[in-house]
Amino acid sequence: MPGTVLLLAAAPAGKGCLVDAASVLPVLAAVPPAVLAGTETANVVELADPLEPQAVLTRLRAAAGAPGPLTVFVAGQLQLDRRQRLPHLALARTTPATVRYTGFPWAWFKEELRLRPPGSTTLFLDLHADPETWEWLGANPLDSGYTSAVYGRIVPPSGRRGVAVPTYMKTVATILRSGWRPPVEQLHQQALARIANEPVGIVLSVPGIPPVAAPRPPSRPGPPRPQAPDPLGSDPHAVISAAVQEGRHPDADALAAQHERAAVEIHGPGAEQALHWAEVRADLAMLAGDPVRSCRAWMLVALARLSAGQPVDAPEVEAAVDRAHHQWGQIRDVEEARRTGPALADLRSRVPGRRRGALDHVRRQLRQLQTQS
Repeated sequence: MPGTVLLLAAAPAGKGCLVDAASVLPVLAAVPPAVLAGTETANVVELADPLEPQAVLTRLRAAAGAPGPLTVFVAGQLQLDRRQRLPHLALARTTPATVRYTGFPWAWFKEELRLRPPGSTTLFLDLHADPETWEWLGANPLDSGYTSAVYGRIVPPSGRRGVAVPTYMKTVATILRSGWRPPVEQLHQQALARIANEPVGIVLSVPGIPPVAAPRPPSRPGPPRPQAPDPLGSDPHAVISAAVQEGRHPDADALAAQHERAAVEIHGPGAEQALHWAEVRADLAMLAGDPVRSCRAWMLVALARLSAGQPVDAPEVEAAVDRAHHQWGQIRDVEEARRTGPALADLRSRVPGRRRGALDHVRRQLRQLQTQS
C-alpha cells in the first residue's frame, strides 16, 4: 500500500523569525518519496511557509485520511497565544499579538491524527521555542496524540541574534538521501549523534501504539461467528481501531460506550476523560457512515465542554462545532438535515469558529432546505 508524506516548514516573516524552516525542504525533497515514507511508493505533499492555518488544516486532514502509512515532517517554531496560552506552529503572518488567528494550533495535529490506525503514523519534529513557550514546555508536554510515533527535538531560545537552522531535520534528510531508511528509532538516534555538538533542548522519542495484528482466518469455511466487544482491561483504542478496520462498527461503538460510562461514573460527565470517549463515539459514527448521529454527538460534546466552563474559543470547543458542521453537510436526508440544522445554527451563533462565514453558511443551507420538498 502506498504511503503519504507531508512536509511542513513554517516560520514568521520578518524579525519574529527564529529558524529558517524552509531551508530544510530542498534537502527533504532530494530524498526519494518511497524512502521518506518507508514504503514501496508514496505521495508527497509539501507546504513551504504557508500563510493560512486553514490551508494547513486542509492538507493535514487530507493526509490523515489517506490509507497506508503517514509520515509528517515539521520544521518551524512554537508560540503561545496570549488568551489561552496554548502552543501554535507559527506561520508566515504570525506575530506575538496574532498567534491565535494566524498560527496553527498544535492541538489540531492531535485532533486530525487521533483516529488513524495504531502504528501507521510517524512525526519527525524540529521545533524552536521562544522564551515564553520554552517556560510553558517546562510544565506541559507537547501532546501529539497517543497513536502517533513522535521523534525529534524542541530547541530552547539561544539568546543570540540571527536565525537558527533546523539541523536535526536536515541531518535526518541527509541520512535518508543514502537511499535506505533505517528503523525510525535508529534514524532518530543517528541524527542526534551527528548534532551532538549543539544543544538539542527537549528530545522527543515516543514510539506510539504498535499496530494491531490482523485476525487469523478461520480454519474451516463457514458463516462468521459474532464477536463480543474486547475487554475493558486491554488497550481500548487499539481494539476499537481493529474493530473498525474489520467493519465491526457496532462492536467498536459498544466498547467506546462502555468506557464512556465508566469515565462518567469515575470522573463525572464534564471531565476530560468522559469527553474523550464521547468524541471517540462521534468519530466512530462518522466512520460507520452515519452523519446524523455523528453531527448530534459532536454538538453534545461542544455543549458539554461549554457547560463545563470552557470558553467558546477553546480549540476543543471549536473543533467539536467544526466537526458537527462538517457532518451536517454530509446528511443526505432532507428531513433529518432540517431537524438538526436549527440546533447547529444556535450553537454556531455561540461558537463562530475561525472560518469566516460559518454561521451564514448554516443559515443559507437551512433556507435552501426549507424550499425542498
